[in-house]
Amino acid sequence: MNRLGNATSPYLRQHADNPVDWREWGAEALAEAAARDVPVLLSVGYASCHWCHVMAHESFEDVGTAGVMNANFVCVKVDREERPDIDAIYMSATVAMTGQGGWPMTCFLTPEGEPFYCGTYYPKTPRGGMPSFTQVLTAVADTWRTRRAEVNEAAGQVADALRAQAGGLPVGDFAVGPELLDHAVAAVLRDVDPRYAGFGGAPKFPPSALLEGLLRHVERTGDEAARGAVLETAVAMARGGIYDQLRGGFARYAVDAAWVVPHFEKMLYDNAQLLRVYAHLARSGAQEPAAEELSRGDLPRRVTAETAAFILDDLGTDQGGFASGLDADTHVDPDGPGVEGATYVWTPTQLSEILGPDDGTWAATVFGVTPEGSFEHGTSVLTLPVPKGRTGVSGPVDLERFDRVRNLLRQARDERPQPARDDKVVTAWNGMAITALAEAGAAHARPDWVEAAARCARMLLSEHVVDGRLRRASLGGVTGAAPGILEDYAWLASGLLALYQATGESGWLARAKELLDTAIAHFADPAAAGAWFDTADDAETLISRPRDPLDGATPSGASSFAEALLTASALSEPDRAARYRELAEATLSRSAVVLARAPRSGGHWLAVAEAAVQGPLQIAVALPDGTDPAAAELLTAARWAAPGGSVVLAGQQDSAPLLDSRPPAGTAPAAYVCRGSVCDLPVTDPRALRSSLMIGTSAGQ
Repeated sequence: MNRLGNATSPYLRQHADNPVDWREWGAEALAEAAARDVPVLLSVGYASCHWCHVMAHESFEDVGTAGVMNANFVCVKVDREERPDIDAIYMSATVAMTGQGGWPMTCFLTPEGEPFYCGTYYPKTPRGGMPSFTQVLTAVADTWRTRRAEVNEAAGQVADALRAQAGGLPVGDFAVGPELLDHAVAAVLRDVDPRYAGFGGAPKFPPSALLEGLLRHVERTGDEAARGAVLETAVAMARGGIYDQLRGGFARYAVDAAWVVPHFEKMLYDNAQLLRVYAHLARSGAQEPAAEELSRGDLPRRVTAETAAFILDDLGTDQGGFASGLDADTHVDPDGPGVEGATYVWTPTQLSEILGPDDGTWAATVFGVTPEGSFEHGTSVLTLPVPKGRTGVSGPVDLERFDRVRNLLRQARDERPQPARDDKVVTAWNGMAITALAEAGAAHARPDWVEAAARCARMLLSEHVVDGRLRRASLGGVTGAAPGILEDYAWLASGLLALYQATGESGWLARAKELLDTAIAHFADPAAAGAWFDTADDAETLISRPRDPLDGATPSGASSFAEALLTASALSEPDRAARYRELAEATLSRSAVVLARAPRSGGHWLAVAEAAVQGPLQIAVALPDGTDPAAAELLTAARWAAPGGSVVLAGQQDSAPLLDSRPPAGTAPAAYVCRGSVCDLPVTDPRALRSSLMIGTSAGQ
C-alpha cells in the first residue's frame, strides 16, 4: 500500500502494508514536502525494537491515524541500522529538545530537513502525562499552518546547533600514555556496582568495549581491582537472564540492575563484541579457579563456545554473512501484536511437564524459576543464580544432569513460536563478527570459527564492495544503496587483518590496506590531523556532517578506525606502516579528552590506547620451510598467551614485513617478541614465550 515493499531493510518492509503512505528517505520525499508545503514526518526505528512494534500496531496500522498523517505530512520511514548517519543527526536533535533519546524516534522537519519538533514513542491514547500521537500530529500541523515564522526560526536554530556540535574532538591536554590510562581506569572503577557488578544502575547494558579495554589494562599493569571488575561483570552477565542459558547469546540489555530481566532482542554487534571479550577472558588468566564449572573456572570458555555457536547457527545467512539480530517480540498470534519474551520465559509447572517432577524441581532451583516469577504473569527468565551465598545453587552442580536438562528444555523451546530475525547484513557488525571469530578461532584452536569468518569476509568483499567503495548493508544477496560509513571500513579492515594473522594468507592484508587507504581519502578531516567524519566526503549532504567520537553500544567510527590503523601499522611495509602509525597516534591524541573526562564513554578508546602503549606488542613466529603452522606448538602458545591488541603472525623468514630478517632456529620455530621497536631475543621454548608475555596476567599458567 506504500513504497516500502522493495526496500532492502526488513524494518521498512515490516511497514509495507501500513495505510500510511510511507516513503524512503531521499531528495524526492523532501521535494514533495516542499511542493505540498507540509512538514516531513520522520520515523526512525529498527526491526528488533519492541516499542517500535508497539507504536506501529497502535498507530501506523490504524486507518484513522494514517489518514491524519497522510493529509498533513510527507511520511518517511528510516532504518537506523541502515542509515546511522540520519539517525545520528536527528537523535542529537531529539536529545537536545527532550533531554532523552530512544526508538522509535519521531521528528518533524521542514522540507529542507531541519528539525523543529522531536520525540520518541507516542501512545495511541493519552497516558502517563504523554499526549496521544494524534494530538501531537494535530498540534504540529496546526503550528505549521499558523505559526510558520516561529517554526522556521526554531528549525534554523536547531540546525545551527547541530552543525556546531559536529566540530569533533580537540587535541587533548594530556598525552595518551600510562598516566592517563591509569586515571581513566580508576575513574571507571569508581562506578562499579558492588552488589551486582557492571557499572552504574538500571538499565544495564553489556559494557563490551569497556571490558576489553580493562582486560588489556590488566595485562599491562596487573591491576587487581580492574581484574576483579572484569571478572565479576563477565560472570554476572553470563549467569544472568541477559544471557540465553539454553542457546547462548546475549540480549541487548537488562532492564534491572541485577542482569535478570533482559530486553529480549539479541543483536549481532553485542554478541560479536562479547565473543571477543569472553574469548580473551578465557585465555587471559583473569578467571579464578573453582571446582564448579558453572561458577568461574571454565565459564569463559563455555560462554565463548556458546556465543560463537549462537552467531553461526542463529544469525548465519545463506550467503555467508550474519543477520543483524533477533526480535524482542514473539508473535504468538500471527495476526496479533508481538509479545515480548514469550519464547524465553518459564514457570515451574512448565519445567515439570517437560522434565518430570524430580528434574523439573531441580531445574527450577538451578535456573531460578519461582512461582512468583521474575518477569510478567508469574513467568521467570532463566538465570544461574550467583554463588557466594547470595541466592540459589552455591555448590557443585551435576554437569551431566545439567547438560541433559538444558538439551530437553532447548528442544521444547524450539517448538514454541520464535522471534523474527532481521536478515539485513550490516558491514560493520559483520566486520566485528569476523574479527571476533578469527581471533577466538586462532587462540582457541577452532579452525571452523576461522573458516566461518573467512566465508563472511569473502561475501562482504564480493557483495558489499561496489566500484571500490563499501556499501552499508545487503538483504538476501541484494546490496543496498546506502553507502558505507567510517565504522564499516574500520571493522571490515580489522576483520581482514585478524584473518591475515589467523591464516597467513596475504590477500587478506592487501584488501585491508585497500579499505584503509580508501577511508583515509574520503573520511579524514582535512582541517584537523587525526579527526574523522562518520560519512564520506562525497556522501549525501545532510544538514550537518555527522561524527560521534564517543563509544556507545558499538565503538565510535574514529576509535574503531584507530584500532585498524594501529594493527595495520605493525603488519605493513615500512613506508605504509609509518603512515598508518602516524595517523593512529594523531587519532588517539584526540581521545585524551574522553579518557580524562568521560572514560565510561571511551571503552574502545581505552582498548586501542592500551594496545598502543604496549607497542603494540608484536609476536613473529618464524617457521622452518615445510612446517605446518597448525602443528607449531610455539605459535599455539603465542596465540593463547598474547595480550589483547597484540599482533601475532607466523610464516617463513621474509614472507611478510613482520618476518623480515627473522629466521627460525635451525629446524625449530623461533618467536620474536617486540614492543614497539624494541625486541627481545628469539625464543624457541613455548614456556619461555609464555613467560615473556606475562606482564600483568597469568596467561601462561
